[in-house]
Amino acid sequence: MIVKKLSLVVSAFFSLAVCAQETAKTDLEIKPEVKLSYLDSIKSTFKRDHLASKVDSLWMNELVSLDIYDDLTKDIQTINKDVTVDEELPTELLKRRLVAMNQKSPFEIEYNQGLENIIKSFLKNRKKSFSRLMALSEYYFPIFEDAFAKQNVPLEIKYLAVVESALNPKAVSKMGATGLWQFMYGTGKQYALKIDSYIDERSDPLKATAACSEYMTKMYNIFGDWELVLASYNSGPGNVTKAIRRSGGKTKYWDIRNYLPKETQGYVPAFLATMYLFEYHKEHGINPERAVVKNFETDTVAVKNQMSFKQIADLLDMPQSQIQLLNPSYKMGVVPFYQGEQHFIRLPKDKVATFVSNEDQIYAYVKYDSEMKSTNSRLAVKYAPKARPAAAKPAVIENGDFEFYKVRKGDNLGAIASKYNVSISELKKWNNLKSNSVAIGRNIKIKSEEEAPVKSAPIVDKKEEAIASADEKEKSAVDMDYVVVAGDNLGSIAKKFGTTIAELKELNNLTSNNIGLGKTLIISKAAIVIEEPVSTAIASNSVDTFKKKAPSKNVSEDYYVKKGDSLYSISKKYPGVTISDIKKWNGIKDEDIKPGMKLKING
Repeated sequence: MIVKKLSLVVSAFFSLAVCAQETAKTDLEIKPEVKLSYLDSIKSTFKRDHLASKVDSLWMNELVSLDIYDDLTKDIQTINKDVTVDEELPTELLKRRLVAMNQKSPFEIEYNQGLENIIKSFLKNRKKSFSRLMALSEYYFPIFEDAFAKQNVPLEIKYLAVVESALNPKAVSKMGATGLWQFMYGTGKQYALKIDSYIDERSDPLKATAACSEYMTKMYNIFGDWELVLASYNSGPGNVTKAIRRSGGKTKYWDIRNYLPKETQGYVPAFLATMYLFEYHKEHGINPERAVVKNFETDTVAVKNQMSFKQIADLLDMPQSQIQLLNPSYKMGVVPFYQGEQHFIRLPKDKVATFVSNEDQIYAYVKYDSEMKSTNSRLAVKYAPKARPAAAKPAVIENGDFEFYKVRKGDNLGAIASKYNVSISELKKWNNLKSNSVAIGRNIKIKSEEEAPVKSAPIVDKKEEAIASADEKEKSAVDMDYVVVAGDNLGSIAKKFGTTIAELKELNNLTSNNIGLGKTLIISKAAIVIEEPVSTAIASNSVDTFKKKAPSKNVSEDYYVKKGDSLYSISKKYPGVTISDIKKWNGIKDEDIKPGMKLKING
């Protein structure tokens, strides 16, 4: 009996083992072999620093969102300091707190009804905004304090950046003032900030803050009063001097305030109100949101060759938006290379470690990627199909045809506007939006763009017509979703759709390479596949897609101006083409262009 039972157990054991082997064999058979792209093969050789890299996507979007800037700017310009605001804050308690602030500050902080009204207005209407601003301050305030301490400028002036730009380095006023400290073009040049097609150092937190510190020091040497320095920063030293004369020679801000421009009359109180809310936020129940990445957790690395943010993002597996956030002075999403000058890229420290440890491979890939783009661009021109010129279509759509975009987590109006090459104001107008906030899941209306006719180069060989038609196929390519099935991984999905792991992670806000069965992924535009490789060199590097590239400066064609176009945006469509080139080729003296106007590219 025992022997019989034992034999049954042994038999069952072997049956399970055989079953397990069959299952494993089946699993191995259904998993497709994934052929690595050149990018992934390069990255597989990287030495990696395993320091945890975590970036809160909500905080990331906060840093590039302009809604607080719009709200605060409007408040400062429109708040009536003479209107009493109904908000719970006893006047006597406020007076005691202002006295305490005055004792430890070089500013003359004293109670007046106008200041109380502005503080109460901020408390009533902007509590949530200040909670968000305090998260941003964890990143920017250490930069400001370091620069001000070197010049012996009061550290409290850091609060001025909240009033000026809502701590947004990409903020641009209606007058063109730019960056955290809102420098005009001329002032930026005066303080040696580089401004060209690739770089605008008014948006560089370190360099712009150093320029601001220098300005403050010079103005204090003139006026000897920090409130007057702030007033001069807002309205210019000339207006402050005129107010001093009109007041009969008085030299204190509170004595000359009524002689200053209206906006400046509320500017210094807004600064003091901001200082008060940062000092006493706990007492008013304002809970600061926490910033995951702080400035001291980042570092810079010198870039030896021109490279794009996309190339860096692909190589380091990080979202382009994070690179843009940390490097706001680069206007074109490119770190340029100027002979005899050094340029730096700021990255989280663990990404700096990966970059420095693998520089040779990184520059090899950048060179390869740039050459491939150049090759594909030339091929696109060489094999362009011969087509009859299409009749010009109206640049302005009379019937208001719209397409719809569903707002996803992490979206904001700025990102959506950039994606569809329209302005934020147009999006707000089409959707009757009063603010820059949009709810997740809402369908946003976007006016469809009409295609302008483009003259094509003559076809070289009818045998290549399939390749030439890639241009037309890509026009019909659309964003698509993909549902993850058994055996899938990000590498295989990226390979299937001609994209990269980094792009998939950015599109889907993924922080790791793990994906669950049944998850719906957003896939980038479908790639155009060439059945016959164009050259052995391309095929050997696993490049199997042919994408239309913008014609180079050596190609002559016509461009029809669309609504929302500017000479700057048009020049960006053509590598190597500048605004001056377009003006020269078309005999344009200023930058006034209109929808439907035909422009010659390369004359």
